Amino acid sequence: MDRDRMPDARDTGPNPLSHPAVPTWAPAPGWGRPNASAGSPWVSGPESAAGPAPGSSVEGAGMPGRPSGAPDPFARMSSGARDLPDRPSASPGVPGPASESARVPVPSAPPAAPPRPSRAPSAQGGPDGSDFLSWLRAPRPEAAPGVWRFRYRPRPAEEPETVPARQLLSGALIAFLVGWLVWSLLWNGYLGGWWLVPLYAMIPDSWAQPHSFTAVVVVYAYYVLVALVIMVAVGRLGRWSEIWRRYGPPAWRRTTTPTQGPPPAPEEDPAQWPQLRAAGATDAAEKLAAEARAGRMRDVDLARINRAWQGVRNGRHSLAQFVGAVLKDGAAACLHPSGARDLPGRLAQHDLVTGQVRIGTTADDRRNPYAYRGAGLALGPDLLGTSLVAVGPPGSGKTGNVVWPLAESLCLQALAGRAAVVVVGAAGAGLGPSDAYDVVVRIGHPDSVYDLDLYGGTTDPDEAAAVLAEALVGDLADPHPGSDSRRSTTVLAQVLGPFRAVHGRFPSVPELRRLLDGDPGPLGALREALEETGQESLLRELDARVRQSGHPGDVGGTLADRVALLDRPAFASFFDTSGQSRPFSLRALDHPVRVRIDLPERGHADASRILARLVLAQFTASAAVREDRSLFACLVLDDASGVVTPEAVRGIQRLRSANAGTVLTLRTLDDVPRPLRGPLLGATGCRMALSGLTPWDGQDFAEVWGKEWTEARDVTDRQIIAETPAGKAVHVLRRVITGKAPTARAVTVRQVERERWSASELAHAVPPGHAVLSLTTVRGELAPPLLVDLRR
Repeated sequence: MDRDRMPDARDTGPNPLSHPAVPTWAPAPGWGRPNASAGSPWVSGPESAAGPAPGSSVEGAGMPGRPSGAPDPFARMSSGARDLPDRPSASPGVPGPASESARVPVPSAPPAAPPRPSRAPSAQGGPDGSDFLSWLRAPRPEAAPGVWRFRYRPRPAEEPETVPARQLLSGALIAFLVGWLVWSLLWNGYLGGWWLVPLYAMIPDSWAQPHSFTAVVVVYAYYVLVALVIMVAVGRLGRWSEIWRRYGPPAWRRTTTPTQGPPPAPEEDPAQWPQLRAAGATDAAEKLAAEARAGRMRDVDLARINRAWQGVRNGRHSLAQFVGAVLKDGAAACLHPSGARDLPGRLAQHDLVTGQVRIGTTADDRRNPYAYRGAGLALGPDLLGTSLVAVGPPGSGKTGNVVWPLAESLCLQALAGRAAVVVVGAAGAGLGPSDAYDVVVRIGHPDSVYDLDLYGGTTDPDEAAAVLAEALVGDLADPHPGSDSRRSTTVLAQVLGPFRAVHGRFPSVPELRRLLDGDPGPLGALREALEETGQESLLRELDARVRQSGHPGDVGGTLADRVALLDRPAFASFFDTSGQSRPFSLRALDHPVRVRIDLPERGHADASRILARLVLAQFTASAAVREDRSLFACLVLDDASGVVTPEAVRGIQRLRSANAGTVLTLRTLDDVPRPLRGPLLGATGCRMALSGLTPWDGQDFAEVWGKEWTEARDVTDRQIIAETPAGKAVHVLRRVITGKAPTARAVTVRQVERERWSASELAHAVPPGHAVLSLTTVRGELAPPLLVDLRR
C-alpha cells in the first residue's frame, strides 16, 4: 500500500480527518383471653368448670405436645379446661389488642437504623399479604454467631486495603492528565508516526483512496481504538474502577431500599410450603399458601405451624390430625392454649424464621472483626442455651435494651410452641405488660391470682429439702466452687419427710418455722402420729432432729431465721400448701408457658433474694428432668444480686445439655462472692459488659476473654549526622526551616500478645449505650468480644 495515498491527520488541506474532536404488617388479633372462671393449665391440681380446685397440680395439664395421654394437640383449647383468669390491661403507652387501627405498620425492609416494630409482619400494608410474603422470602444467609441474618449481606473476613478519598481522586485526576498528554503528543506528531504503522499494514489498497468514506471510517475507528487503549491503561493506573464503586451508581443503589427479586421457584418458595407437599399434605399446603396470600397469616402463625409439623415428622402427632386442623382453622391452627396469636405490642425486631431478636448493631470499630462491623447483632436460643450474664451499673440499659427484648422474643417463641420462659424481677421493673404472659405471680400483692409453690411441685421430701436449702442458706455456704449445703438439706429433710407422711402435704411457712425452731408441740404431735402408723425410719429422722436441735453448730436456727423472713404479714396468703390457693410450679416447663414473677422489693430485700434463689434452684432442677427437651426453657432473672451460689453455678453448667439457659443481670461483680466470679463467667457462654463498668470488674472480663496475637508497629526517629561541609550546610538550612533536626524514621513491625479488651478500656473506652459482648453457641462456635451499640 502506498503511504502517500493515505489521508494525513496533519494535512492542512480539505482533509475531512483533520483535527478531530478529543474523545406491614397486619395488626395482631384480640388477646383471645379465655373465660376467667376456668382453671389454668399451668396451675397445680384438678379444677372444675365452676372454678379452680384447691391445691391444683401442673401434672395433669395435658398441654399440646405431651408424649401420651394428651387430647388432640391441634384443637383449640376448650373454655372449661385451660382458660386463664382475667388479668389487668396493658399499661398506658402499650398498644392493647383492641386498638388495631392505631398501630403503625412496619416497613418490609429495615433501614440502616431500623425502628422498633410494634407487631408481627403481616399483610396490613397490602391487602394481598405482600408484606408478609416479602418478609418470608427475604434472604437469610448463614452467618457468624450473633449476626442478624434477616437480609444480611456477608462481608469478607479481612478488611480490604482502602485508599483514602483524597489520594484516590488526585491519583485519578493525574492519571487522566497523563493520558491526555500522551494522546496530545501522539496526535501532534511529537512522538513520531510509529503508532500508525499497524493501520498502514492492515488496510488494503482498495480502502486507501484519499478522502473516501471508507478511509475516513477506518482511520477514525483506529484513532478511537488507540484512545481506548490509552484510557484503559490510565484508568487502571488511576483506579477509576474504585471511584466508580465508591461514588458511582453502585454506591447509590446500596443506600436505597433493596428491591425484591422475582419470586423463587415453587419447590423453593417457603410461602408454598414445599415440605408439606413433599409429604403428601397438598391440601394443607394450598390452604396455608392461600392464607398467606390473603394476608391472614403472621410470623407467629408460621413458626407455630412449623413447630407442629416438626411434631408430625417426629411421630408425636399424626398427619391426619395436622391436616384436619389446618383445613379447619387455616393460619389459626394449632393455637397456643391461651388462644393468643401475637403479643399486645412489640418493642424489638424479631425474626421467628431464625428465632433471633435484634438487640443492637456492631460498631464500626477497629477492635471488632471486619466481618461483624456494621452488622446487626441478635440473640436466639442457640446462644441463650449457653446462658448469658450481663454486668452494668444502673441506667446502662440492662433491662430496657437486653432483658425485655429477650423476654419478648421468648414470649413469641412460647406462642409458637417452641419455648417456655420464666421472667423474674422486681415489681414495676419494666418487664412487659401482664397481657404478654399467661401466668403473673405477684408475691406480696393482695390481688395476685397465682401463688408460688415453695417446694417446686415435687412430692419427694429429699428433693424438696435440697431446693429449699439452696434458697434459704445457699448464700451462706462456703463460696468455693466445690462447697454445698448438705447439712441444711439434711436438717430440712428430717422435718419435711415426717410431716408429709403424717399430713400428706409439706408444711406451710409458719409450720416449717416452728419445726425448725425446735418447738416441742409440733414435734411431739409428729412423733405421736408416726408411732401410731409405725413408721420407724421416719421416727429415727425426727429423733435425730430433736437431738441436734439447740446444740452448737446446729443449722436449724439459721434455717428458722431465714424462714422467718417469709413468715411476714405481707406474705400471709402466699406459699400455701393446704390447697386454698393456685400455686404455680416450675414443673410446667414441659409446656410453652409464659410466666412473670414479681418479687417484693420495698422492705423485703432479703426475702426477694431468697425467692430469687428459690426460683433459680427450682428451674435448674426442673429443666433437667423434663420429658420434652425439644422445648427451649429459659429463666430471665433481672438483678441476680445475692443469687449466685456454688450450687447455682453448677446448675447453670448443666442447663446446656438440657436445652435450657438463663439470663442473669448484675449491677457489679461485687454482688458475687470473689471465688465464684471466675466460675460464673466460665459457666456462661455469653458475657456482656455494659458501659460504666468499674476497672476491677473489667479485670475479671479481661481475664476470661484472654489475649490475642496482634501486629505492633514501633516507630523510631534517628538523627542524621552530616560528615561533609555541604551536608552540614543542608542540615542547618533544614533546621532553620523546620525547626527540627534532620532525622531518619525506622519502622519495626512485630507480633505481640495483648488483651482483647483491657480493664482500662472496658471502664473508660465503652461509649454510653454500648456494651462489649462475647458469644458462644451450643455447638461450640465462638464470637470474640464485640463492641455493640444497643441503641440501634
